[in-house]
Amino acid sequence: MHATKRKLGIAYEQQNNFKMNLIEVMTYLESKGSEQIRKIFMNHGAPENIFGVKVGDMKPIQKIEKTNHALAIELFDTCNSDAQYLAGLIADPKLFSKADFEKWLITAEWHMITDYAVAWNLAESPLCMEICSEWIQSSEEKRQECAWAAMSAYLGIVPDEKIDKVYHKSLIEQVEKKIHSAPNRVRYGMNNYIIALGGAVPEFTDRCKKAGDTIGIVEVFMGATSCKVPDIRTYIEKMEEKNRIGKKKKTAKC
Repeated sequence: MHATKRKLGIAYEQQNNFKMNLIEVMTYLESKGSEQIRKIFMNHGAPENIFGVKVGDMKPIQKIEKTNHALAIELFDTCNSDAQYLAGLIADPKLFSKADFEKWLITAEWHMITDYAVAWNLAESPLCMEICSEWIQSSEEKRQECAWAAMSAYLGIVPDEKIDKVYHKSLIEQVEKKIHSAPNRVRYGMNNYIIALGGAVPEFTDRCKKAGDTIGIVEVFMGATSCKVPDIRTYIEKMEEKNRIGKKKKTAKC
């Protein structure tokens, strides 16, 4: 193996011309797998095909590869959950077609992939709002779930002047009416969307806090975990206290 494979220990500036292939990345991921982390992820709904790699242990590869869309496609096609999450980090959102997003969505087996790896790239794609506006009206829970997650991420990176305020105002009303009757993970996505909108677009902050009052407590089954659904008003007010309202990020990925 190349020296870089020795736990990726060489300084990053020495790796500029080095790229890993699929086998090398999968070998590295498997070596970083933990049965304890694997069990935690499976309690959250992960499938059997997962090594249990901490996100922090994927970051060295992301820093080396930066954007490597071809490798990302190969990693996602393995159907290994760790590989799919890493694929989301190094994929190029601008290279996805609508069919590509459809394939990734269908292949994703749990919410960590649907709501992050797929949703991040959709959020940064020029196709984002076109696809999301279709998927939130779908009868399929996974499509709705991914769309709400992608829009939440989209709001956090797109300048306010590029956001369709009339459309998002209508979505607040839609969430108020439908959230409690929506499918399980869709409820979680809707709740987070209202928080994201209120936090990212100052014009909607007060309206989203009021929506939170109207919505009240949102019940979501979170698997064998102690995770809770954040209260909308409380969360937005904490963002106000920290002066984070309207602050945008450079990327949806983390």
